[in-house]
Amino acid sequence: MPPQLVAALLTEAERLWGFDPNIEITLEANPSSVEAANFAVLAGAGINRVSLGVQSLEDETLQWLGRLHGADEALYALETALAHFDRVSFDLIYALPDHTPDQWKAQLSRALTLGTSHLSLYQLTIEPGTRFASDVRRGVFAPLDDDRAAELFAITQELTSAAGLPAYEISNHARPGEEGRHNLTYWRYQDYCGIGPGAHGRRGGMATQRHRKPENFLLGFAEQGHGISEENTLNTADQAAEALLMGLRLVEGLDLDAMAQRFAMNEAQLIDARALARNVELGLLWQCDERIGVTAAGLPLLDALLGELVADDLVGV
Repeated sequence: MPPQLVAALLTEAERLWGFDPNIEITLEANPSSVEAANFAVLAGAGINRVSLGVQSLEDETLQWLGRLHGADEALYALETALAHFDRVSFDLIYALPDHTPDQWKAQLSRALTLGTSHLSLYQLTIEPGTRFASDVRRGVFAPLDDDRAAELFAITQELTSAAGLPAYEISNHARPGEEGRHNLTYWRYQDYCGIGPGAHGRRGGMATQRHRKPENFLLGFAEQGHGISEENTLNTADQAAEALLMGLRLVEGLDLDAMAQRFAMNEAQLIDARALARNVELGLLWQCDERIGVTAAGLPLLDALLGELVADDLVGV
C-alpha cells in the first residue's frame, strides 16, 4: 500500500470519527527492505505502531516456511522500524518439526535483545488445504508432538517473563502498558469495524465480511456502495460463545457476572460449573469471585479446556 494511500485513509477516518489523542494506529508489514524504505513516510502519515512478520531469525527456517525475506533483511527492517516508531512488534513461529529446546531458547533469547516492546510467538499449526498439510499427509515431515511443543511453550513463558514481556494472551507478550489495543478489542469481544478487502467486523450483534479479492471489493462498492460479501445477525448464544472462546485466551480472564448481564443469560447457561470446579482443583483454571481464567499450566491445554468449560447449550455454536 503506497504511503500516500495510508495517509489519505487516516485523514478520512479522522474526519469521519475523530481520533483520541492517544490512538494506536498499527501497520502490519513484511520485513523487507522495500517496505522499510517507506517507514519514515509512514510515520509522518500517522502510523505509530508497526508489527513485522519476521517469522524466524534463521535463513533455513524462512526458506522452509516459504518466506521471501532473509534473516538479515528482517533484522534491517526491524532496526529501521525501531528508528521511526515508538512501538514495534514482531512475530516468530516455533514448534517446527524437530525443533529442540536449545534451538528455541537461543532464538527467543536473541529476539528478546532486539528492543521491541511486544512479541507474538506462535506455534506452527498445520492448516487444511495448505502445502504443510499436503506434506504431512505424504510423510514429508511429521509435526512436533504435543509433549515437545508443550516444553517449548513453557520455555517461552519463562524467558519472556524474565525479560519483562510476560504473556497477556496465549501467544502474545508485552511490557506492561504495551499490549496491542487493537487485538485486545477482539479478545475482550468489543465491537470493531472491518473495512478493507477480506476484513471481518462485529458491530451491534452483526457479523460482517468484505469481499476478499480487491477487484470484487471495488466492484461491490461501485454497485452497492460497500464491499460487504456477507452480513449475518448473531444470536445471543453465538455472541456468548464467541466472547467465552476469545476472552479465555487472555491472561486476565473474563468476568462471568458481567458477561451474564451483557447477554441476559445466567452463568449456568454460559459455563459448566462442575467442569470449572474440577479444573480449578487441578490447577488448570483459576477463579476469583466472578472472574475466571486459565492458569499458566492450563494454557497449553486451552482448546480441551474450552471444550469442557463452555456450557452444552453453547457448544457447536
